[in-house]
Amino acid sequence: MASLSDLPLRDSLRGKSPYGAPQINVRYALNVNENTHPIPEPVAHDIVTSLARAILSVNRYPDREFTELRERLAGYVGHGLTAENIWAANGSNEILQQLLLAFGGPGRKVLGFPPSYSMHSIIAEITDTQWVMGERDAGYEISPQTVVESIRRTQPDVVFLCSPNNPTGTHLSLETIAAAYDACDGIVVVDEAYAEFAPDGAPSALDLLEGRERLVVSRTMSKAFAFAGARVGYLAADPVIADALRLVRLPYHLSALTQAAAVAALEHTPEMLAMVDDIRTQRDRLVVELAALGYTPLPSASNFVLFGGVDDPKGLFEALLERDILIRDVGIPHHLRVTAGTEAETSAFLAALADLTTR
Repeated sequence: MASLSDLPLRDSLRGKSPYGAPQINVRYALNVNENTHPIPEPVAHDIVTSLARAILSVNRYPDREFTELRERLAGYVGHGLTAENIWAANGSNEILQQLLLAFGGPGRKVLGFPPSYSMHSIIAEITDTQWVMGERDAGYEISPQTVVESIRRTQPDVVFLCSPNNPTGTHLSLETIAAAYDACDGIVVVDEAYAEFAPDGAPSALDLLEGRERLVVSRTMSKAFAFAGARVGYLAADPVIADALRLVRLPYHLSALTQAAAVAALEHTPEMLAMVDDIRTQRDRLVVELAALGYTPLPSASNFVLFGGVDDPKGLFEALLERDILIRDVGIPHHLRVTAGTEAETSAFLAALADLTTR
């Protein structure tokens, strides 16, 4: 059997490893920030009905401009946006990849602020865009002064910001995002995959879009809408951004079935988002009870909690796995990350952790 070294692989990909979050069959999978709540059965029935209608014309190519989906997404995000402000793809990862295909590439740089979403640097690598790193302040925050200094030092063509940030759960201020935009001439991307879990009234980069044609807000239906398996991500921006992405997207990149499922889900937005409040409750419970067990959880505006004070992350990770509980080691010394699941899942995790901690 041949190996990668036997192939004429692109030089920039040699020695790289693919994204590899564990996919292990366990009872409590709390490692990749999925929404563990099932889709309500009446909503699922309507989605199936929508898929059945779509399958009758699947012999034809889908709507290349996914017009109805863009209209529904514009109505969902509000802020006076229209379908022309929206672009969608197969998950927000494809959105980010298309952005770097259009605005990154050989000879160009993308600035990120680790620890952050691991796919940011991976997508940079696969698009041959140089990955450069900025600094964070105490508590994993990023102040306007810090973001401006990093931009001036690195002179990036694209800036990746993440709010709420993965894996820390921290939220960015609008002042920091505006400062980043004003400090560079390139594209500023704010990854808001977990925006729905932020406190009510929390600011969003959507508030800054007007008059900023280089600002992009990336979102997903994977988390709050429990649609991870459907792969639907989208962005909001000036319409000219969509024009740029049309140059690099594959033809008919969003299938008719994906469009039908997403439109049907958006018709049931209240029911789909009803689980968000429960997830927030379990997230806040995790913060309180992790602290009571002697750990140091970070405040989180997302559907997960990063907690420190772990003497042996690998050992604790494996001990929990032996109890059919899978969480995430994100590579930050003495820290682990856990997704806020259902009340039962959260209780199982906390009970197991308490037993392991007090032994």
